[in-house]
Amino acid sequence: MSEISFDDFLKVDIRVGTVVEAVPFPEARKPAYKLKIDFGGEIGVKKSSAQITVHYSCEDLVGRQVMAVVNFPRRQIGPFMSEVLTLGYSDDNADIVLAAVEQAVPNGSRLH
Repeated sequence: MSEISFDDFLKVDIRVGTVVEAVPFPEARKPAYKLKIDFGGEIGVKKSSAQITVHYSCEDLVGRQVMAVVNFPRRQIGPFMSEVLTLGYSDDNADIVLAAVEQAVPNGSRLH
């Protein structure tokens, strides 16, 4: 594992937001959802593609707070433009489990 400086860590802008919309993304190569996530007034609502279909349904996701990197460049995924990277961990089967906050915090709060 290579080390990074604290300044490198500060360059990655990880924020919390609330999923306001989750729909299937059938055009994706791997099963995925298209999410709209509200990061509050400063950042607003951003779109993300997330391969989280094993552990979550669209209904489970709406209203849930998630963590995402908000300062990566946008990425074209098929016909969809993903604006943020929703964060999670691989379980024993390599299926994604979302990274989450333990208690509700204001949308747009930064990880530090």
